[in-house]
Amino acid sequence: MKTNQLIIEQVSPFNVPVTVEKLIEAATQREWQNPATHNLQQSLAKAGKNVRPVQVVEICKPEYSGRLLELDDERIASVLMPCRISVYEKADGKTYIAMLDMTQIADGIVSTVVEAIHGASEESMEIIQSVISSR
Repeated sequence: MKTNQLIIEQVSPFNVPVTVEKLIEAATQREWQNPATHNLQQSLAKAGKNVRPVQVVEICKPEYSGRLLELDDERIASVLMPCRISVYEKADGKTYIAMLDMTQIADGIVSTVVEAIHGASEESMEIIQSVISSR
């Protein structure tokens, strides 16, 4: 696992489409929703840009998002929603999974938001771990 201050990156044992499928499946099993998946390779191809496969999976768990949206002061955190997991291929031919380390972002934010962010971040990492260790 590679990390910097805000992004966690891990190698997937699967190609991009299978990794995306497995992430959505693992998230759904944990009662997360998948509001959208963005195929950035296809979107950029329409604009004449050729890039390696890259998809962004949106996941949302009402248990956490509800905490962020119920109170006015916490609603500002909606800019962080839904949680996003990026799946992409690099020049080495390997597939990678990346997500923001929301626990780093949570510093200095209202405690209600921090609790929801920590829970969502931990579960998102568990979803990723279940995929990369499922081979």
